[in-house]
Amino acid sequence: MAQRQDSEKESRRILERIAHETDPAGNSFVSRAAKGMHDHVTAADIDRADPIEVWGTRFGRTLGLLLALGLMVWLVLYVIRGS
Repeated sequence: MAQRQDSEKESRRILERIAHETDPAGNSFVSRAAKGMHDHVTAADIDRADPIEVWGTRFGRTLGLLLALGLMVWLVLYVIRGS
């Protein structure tokens, strides 16, 4: 009987942990998204044997990110001004 209660407690603990980790509104989602963006911009998926490819990819992705942010700022200013 005690073994069954321990098993149920362990199962509930595991299910609560899974629910907490997969909650899209929790910190885990934000931290995963931030880590994914960081890994993308810093070219974590590129072969490290070729330093020119690594730095070129980092430069290109950073430039693309800055361009996208600049376009978003321009769009917001354009909409606010109304013309």
